[in-house]
Amino acid sequence: MDIVLLIAKRLLRLILTLFIISTIIFFVIRVIPGDPALIIGGVDASPSDLQAIRAKLGTDRPLVEQYFEYLKNLVSLDLGRSMISDEPVLPMILQRFPLTLSLAVFGLLIGLAIAIPLGILSAVKRWSAWDYVGLTFSQIGMAIPSFWLGILLLLFFAVKFPIFPLFGVDSLLGLVLPALSLGMARAAILLRHTRASMSDELAKEYVIAARAKGMPDRIIRYRLALKNALLPIITIAGIEFGYMLGGAIIIEQVFSLPGLGRLFLYAIYQRDFPLIQGGVLFIATVFSLVNFAADILYVLVNPKIRLG
Repeated sequence: MDIVLLIAKRLLRLILTLFIISTIIFFVIRVIPGDPALIIGGVDASPSDLQAIRAKLGTDRPLVEQYFEYLKNLVSLDLGRSMISDEPVLPMILQRFPLTLSLAVFGLLIGLAIAIPLGILSAVKRWSAWDYVGLTFSQIGMAIPSFWLGILLLLFFAVKFPIFPLFGVDSLLGLVLPALSLGMARAAILLRHTRASMSDELAKEYVIAARAKGMPDRIIRYRLALKNALLPIITIAGIEFGYMLGGAIIIEQVFSLPGLGRLFLYAIYQRDFPLIQGGVLFIATVFSLVNFAADILYVLVNPKIRLG
């Protein structure tokens, strides 16, 4: 199958996914019980004040009209204006996004650096000490919440042993502890997938045939099997990266980082509905784009899919 056709199909699927996501977000925000104008204005707001808030939010118009106006604004990348600061929502998000993106990338790199070597060793040396270390790490990593691990890291490496800064991100050192707390859970998941994928490859017929021909185990494991075993990890890593962007919200609050997480929490506390809606839509869009990029990369490196 032509690779251009494959990419075009996945691009159409991405556009359809974004359309469905944006539609769901629009209706979910509007079916939540309670009047947003009353929540924003408070119980002491006068009817004229409430009507002015509804006019600003656009909730005083028919739902169908609101929906088409919403889609029109999305096409022009207009996510509305914040109810609190009256600033455009998209520039507010883009100003905070680089820090959240850096945290997620750093966390993913930490997760891959831990998961891939340990997962390969666990598969190659099954039921050895290395395998038990990998299995134990994956169980602990999946069981410990990221925010709790972040608090422990702060207590040990920022309070008791002041190696890293306690709050803020004035330098790269400020990203180490939050990225580590964010990446450990992802490392546990990636390790299990790496171990399973590598074990499956080592049990396939071409590996058995290579051993029968007298090919050294080192070449079989780390040149033949490893190349194929890491292909599914591309997709898994893309999915986990999307989850890390969302999980960074809690970690940013723990480490007092001025990223998207703190911005969205501020929007929730202040009942800033345009900012909440724009934030959810932005994160969902980034998540979809990351999965699309991982899907395309998987197509490029896997000849089986291209051959159809």
